[in-house]
Amino acid sequence: MQRFTTLCLMAALATLAAPAFAQTPDNEFRQCLNGLRPTAQANGVNETTFRAHTDTLQPMMSVIGNLDAQPEFKTPIWDYLTVLVDPQRVDEGAQRLQANAELLQRVQQRFGVDPATVVAVWGVESNYGQGFGKTPIVQSLATLSCYGRRQAYFRTEFYSALRLLQAGHFPPERLQGSWAGAFGHTQFMPSTYERLAVDFDGDGRADLIDSIPDALASTANFLQRAGWRNDLPWGFEVKLPEGLSVLGEGRRSKRPGTEWAARGVMRIDGTPVPPELSLGLLTPAGAKGPAFLVTRNFDAIYSYNAAESYGLAIAHLADRLRGGGPFVTPWPTDDLGLTRAERRELQTLLLARGHDIGEADGLLGEKTRSAVRAEQTRLGWEANGRAGQKLLKALRGG
Repeated sequence: MQRFTTLCLMAALATLAAPAFAQTPDNEFRQCLNGLRPTAQANGVNETTFRAHTDTLQPMMSVIGNLDAQPEFKTPIWDYLTVLVDPQRVDEGAQRLQANAELLQRVQQRFGVDPATVVAVWGVESNYGQGFGKTPIVQSLATLSCYGRRQAYFRTEFYSALRLLQAGHFPPERLQGSWAGAFGHTQFMPSTYERLAVDFDGDGRADLIDSIPDALASTANFLQRAGWRNDLPWGFEVKLPEGLSVLGEGRRSKRPGTEWAARGVMRIDGTPVPPELSLGLLTPAGAKGPAFLVTRNFDAIYSYNAAESYGLAIAHLADRLRGGGPFVTPWPTDDLGLTRAERRELQTLLLARGHDIGEADGLLGEKTRSAVRAEQTRLGWEANGRAGQKLLKALRGG
């Protein structure tokens, strides 16, 4: 499923302010929508549906800036994972595993995807249902269909969203989600809903918004269709021998486990690489940072949201939910990122220093970044607006 981000990632991790856009005249947007009308009808959207949901629609130009501010590609990997796989998300995920044990067992029996992986997707996508997003997705998708990059892709999703409304799957006021059009507990795009949503609670409709069984089963169905195999791990952390070249290696360049072993690669705990597996080498921070050998199951996770950092967040959170620990190899930085609790602490310290940043909610918006830049300037540091462990310790010390 090609997606640009997930809601909780954008909320927790956005590090760049969206550029300002002048309000586009309504007649220009109207002209674009009128031009889409014939294609919408050719894609199964009748005239009544199209008019009902577009006649008074206004463009939402704020979404355009998000196209080039995706945290999966803009945020250092150690910041990204610190937020998404923090103690709070691990603890809450363990509670969800226990509370939904019987449901998850039935999901695994039908789709062959283990409970920890399904719950990890749920945790990263919507913080276990605590953050679906409040953007009207028809409005955002219509805007993205007319402005910015990837208009052809967003038009496909726009027509799909209109078909969902036409079929009565959701009332218009409930079809809200992320800026890019994803919605529900596990943030499906409209076209993905049409292809893969599952009615698992037996009420006659697949409901990813108000039905946890439907959402979790649909996620497992997605992963199964993407090639997930229940008899494989997603991968594992490895230790690379000194001098091993990682040039040209990647998750697509898979080699037999025997070949990796012959090149001196071993699992991080010192045990041999399984010879029977086909594995690609992933080094998200270069050869000096944590390294991983990954299987086709990692590729299945990657297909949910095409970013390797996202795939690693899901995989690592799933491991933590199984009782695993943090990565052994440290990230190649002297200033690690902040957990959500630490971000709230940082904001509390900024408020105490008189910075007008609003509520200490752990979401680092432009007001918080501006305050961070001010404190970095006061300390004689580079004023880049990034909040890390160094700044937190400096503010703790007064």
